Amino acid sequence: MTHKPLVLSGMQPTNTLHLGNYLGALKNWVRMQNEMPCLFCVVDMHAITTDAAYGKPEELTRATREVAAAYIAAGVDPARTPVFNQGQVPEHAELSWIFNCVARLGWMDRMTQFKEKSGKHKERSSVGLYTYPVLMAADILVYKATHVPVGEDQKQHLELSRDIAQKFNNDFGVPDFFPQPEPVITGAATRVMSLRDGTKKMSKSEESDLSRINLTDDAEAIANKIRRAKTDPLPLPDSKDGLKDRPEAENLLNIYAALADQDRDQVIAEFAGQQFSGFKQKLADLTVAKIGPVTAEMRRLLADPAEIDRTLKSGAARARAIAVPVMEEVRRRVGFIQ
Repeated sequence: MTHKPLVLSGMQPTNTLHLGNYLGALKNWVRMQNEMPCLFCVVDMHAITTDAAYGKPEELTRATREVAAAYIAAGVDPARTPVFNQGQVPEHAELSWIFNCVARLGWMDRMTQFKEKSGKHKERSSVGLYTYPVLMAADILVYKATHVPVGEDQKQHLELSRDIAQKFNNDFGVPDFFPQPEPVITGAATRVMSLRDGTKKMSKSEESDLSRINLTDDAEAIANKIRRAKTDPLPLPDSKDGLKDRPEAENLLNIYAALADQDRDQVIAEFAGQQFSGFKQKLADLTVAKIGPVTAEMRRLLADPAEIDRTLKSGAARARAIAVPVMEEVRRRVGFIQ
């Protein structure tokens, strides 16, 4: 069996999306939808694995709409590419349970993200957080998706998805039933770092709001955050070798290159030897020019939550048109009477 190319990706509706989400994911999604069929999901079922969303239904609903609005404002076309939330496609949960019986405890114990997210209080974490990567495998494979845009921190989970697909295929004698999904890692600024610490990834959960540029920030807030971004006393380098041990300089140059659709070496050549003050002003102007329209469109969309809900419902119906036949075949293969 040759699986037709299909992209599946999604983001959690916890906290506000930021520049790292735009450059590392959304900008690439918009390009991908012109290259092959795509499905973009708001992963609300993943969101409730943590205290940030669990037990807060109104906040989860608001955040789900906001993330969907960000997808569309960034350029994802819901008329062509289904945009939906997991919670409206029950096949995700059903396949996840079957995959819980396919996966082995030893595989799960090797997942580093659970250790990082649970910290010192593993026993207080939800079982959902522990089995999060199994649900991620179901998200992908319920559509037989072949390509998954992921950050470096999610590559291990994608490897688990491949292991689960292979074991299911072997266990039930269907050698090519589920595909082996491939990671898609793109862009100079795939990993956008904190504006306060160039060694840490820009994060929705970091305490200081100055560490990130939110997609809901206005022009004044963006300019202020870039102006206050941590740098070092040296001028901008004249070659990439000059970025060694200068993580904040490298981060800002990467951001500029990604926003301008330029190679980083071009950006280095343009600003070589200049002081950060002038570069930061140019970066602020560029960021406002690129992010401002996204912010404005998000606000317009969020003013009509009923329309966002209709978009999500329509996207879920189109997603289910793919997932339902897959699950019917899975049930038959497993031995469930239908």
